[in-house]
Amino acid sequence: MLESLIKSKDELVTVSEDASIEDALRIFETTSFRAIPILDTTGTLFRGVIYKMHIYQAQSQQRDLTLPVTSIMRNMTKFIQIDATFFETFFSLQDLPFISVIDENHNFIGILTHSAMMNMLASSWQTEQGRYTLTLLTDGERGSLERAAKYVSRYSTISSAVSLNPDQNALTQRIIFTLPRQVDEDILSKIIKLLSRKGFRLESIEDLNKQSYLS
Repeated sequence: MLESLIKSKDELVTVSEDASIEDALRIFETTSFRAIPILDTTGTLFRGVIYKMHIYQAQSQQRDLTLPVTSIMRNMTKFIQIDATFFETFFSLQDLPFISVIDENHNFIGILTHSAMMNMLASSWQTEQGRYTLTLLTDGERGSLERAAKYVSRYSTISSAVSLNPDQNALTQRIIFTLPRQVDEDILSKIIKLLSRKGFRLESIEDLNKQSYLS
């Protein structure tokens, strides 16, 4: 699933492990990159990542910029295998601008960017094809998601469903449904009334016709 999101090595700017900090700085000064992958001298194996901010720190500390980029290299162990699962990828990537992708021989394949992952998640929530999103507070009982989905489905198909528990409290667990464009205000009203009768409290409604979240 994630392979389609990977930006391949051929599309990227990389630096060799024997390049100097000064060499990397010249690249950063002519691009908008925050970080660049470092490969071995053959251009095959992943070594780490160099960040623009660490070069600026080296400059402010008056360090020798002719030193190799490996002297301020980071993220040497921050990579995923090409067959990584969704959650492996998501939690590895969450604090990084990108994560490097390697094969079983440690050969560098490319990168998966934070923005690509976020765009995929946004797309999966069907905000571009949906009309309304409903955020419900549940009673925390087992099967709440299934019951709420059953009630919504009496009047409409469901484009996407997400269960969230930001407070780690079963009594404040949220369910977010995205409803398709065919849903009008009359159908929406019927869904809301039924959910209310069945014990689900509506926290918010959003009309996606009035807001786009995907560029």
